[in-house]
Amino acid sequence: MRKPAEMFDRDYEWSALTRFITDEQVGATLGVVSGRRRQGKTFLLDAACRVAGGFYFGATEAADAESLRRISAALTEHARPGTPYHFADWSEAIDALLGLGAGSDRPVPVVIDEFPYLAKANPELPSIIQNALGPLREQRTGSRTRLLLCGSALSFMGKLLSGSAPLRGRAGLELVVRTLDHRLAADFWGIGDPRLALQVNAIVGGTPAYRREFARGDTPSGPEDFDDWVVRTVLNPETPLFREARYLLAEEPDLRDTALYLSVLGAVADGNATRGGMAGYLERKATDIAHPINVLEDAGLLHRDADVFRDNRPTYRIAEPLIRFYHAIMRPVWDQLERPGNAARVWQASRRRFVSNVLGPHFEQVCRDWALHHADPELLGSLPARVGHGVVHDSMARTGHEVDVAVIGIPDGHAKPPLIAIGEAKWNDMMGAAHVERLRHIRELIAATGRYDTTDTRLLCFSGAGFNGKARAEVDADASVRLIDLATLYGCST
Repeated sequence: MRKPAEMFDRDYEWSALTRFITDEQVGATLGVVSGRRRQGKTFLLDAACRVAGGFYFGATEAADAESLRRISAALTEHARPGTPYHFADWSEAIDALLGLGAGSDRPVPVVIDEFPYLAKANPELPSIIQNALGPLREQRTGSRTRLLLCGSALSFMGKLLSGSAPLRGRAGLELVVRTLDHRLAADFWGIGDPRLALQVNAIVGGTPAYRREFARGDTPSGPEDFDDWVVRTVLNPETPLFREARYLLAEEPDLRDTALYLSVLGAVADGNATRGGMAGYLERKATDIAHPINVLEDAGLLHRDADVFRDNRPTYRIAEPLIRFYHAIMRPVWDQLERPGNAARVWQASRRRFVSNVLGPHFEQVCRDWALHHADPELLGSLPARVGHGVVHDSMARTGHEVDVAVIGIPDGHAKPPLIAIGEAKWNDMMGAAHVERLRHIRELIAATGRYDTTDTRLLCFSGAGFNGKARAEVDADASVRLIDLATLYGCST
């Protein structure tokens, strides 16, 4: 299947769909596609159906009877049978969908988009599909239908194939359409300046729809245009981006008490990254917020990061940059922003908070992502198994040292896991010898605990503002020191 020329990247996803759809084996097969909203899943699947001559059906939030009428009409228009379809139940509808590939000399893709809407109206639907795909049923064995269920409700889609769910073990494809990483997002937005690219990425992340549909292609023309771009797009009540963060929360089906979930996200955006910190911010017991935290995690809006140096001390971060920006910058002054003409004044007063509460934490996460997914293993010294962060206790000084980037290697047998590297990330600070010395001290503290093998641990300094001469001298004097600038993070030449 030839990928449409207008589709940006998604080479991996298109290849996975191509292998699934064009599989020549006889018998209907099932695939599941999920991902957060606005990532281009619909565009991807609709394009696959068009290229392969398949059937696409986009579900809506409706009563069961109405959805059956809609799919009857859509399938009638697609297949043009002698008699129009009028499905009495979903068993008939699914059999008819499998029938599209019956007797065909090639596989036929069939997509049901926003499947959670249908399952919400009829919870028996996954079991109906399970029965339809029974191993001895003629409707399955005599068909080459490639049935793809797609959804944006991550909490629902994550459970569709898990545990004792009816469809567990039935799917031949489980594809997650992820957001574009920081490098691809810069290419997509057409931003060549890495500093500007990271500033934009800290607000809109890697969601494709935010550039094309929501910002109508409006991209900062250069670093000097960044502030004006924020005012005319994200903080402008006339643009869809202005209310998008609120809609993302409202669209999650499992989030009922919206006020409580907003407060939990607001607590995290204000720097309260632990359960205890969130509970104190909300003046509630930690047990009272356990459920909303779990729901936000399942919905893909909140991410739990384990402390790599201390067990049972996880921290939380908001997974969607636009939601973090909303809670840190927009929500506290929402009434002012809703009134036209106030955006520039609000943004001017919010710049410092943007750097400390949004840009700084986002920069740290990009550094961790780079270490895990982009860094040359030769630069790090080995291939990472996982990358995280944590706090190292200093008993002599009676304090804790935060490590922004901790790269853990693959343990060899029963030996201690190697600590490949530790790093510090500073967005606005010119880094020098003191930062390197701090990392050396932390490396010694970690070695004393005996938890990791620190024999070859490298020291990484990440800076968005650059490095002074003393920091560069450290590189010449100590082979374990590495300086990582924005150009390196974005894979471009300095």
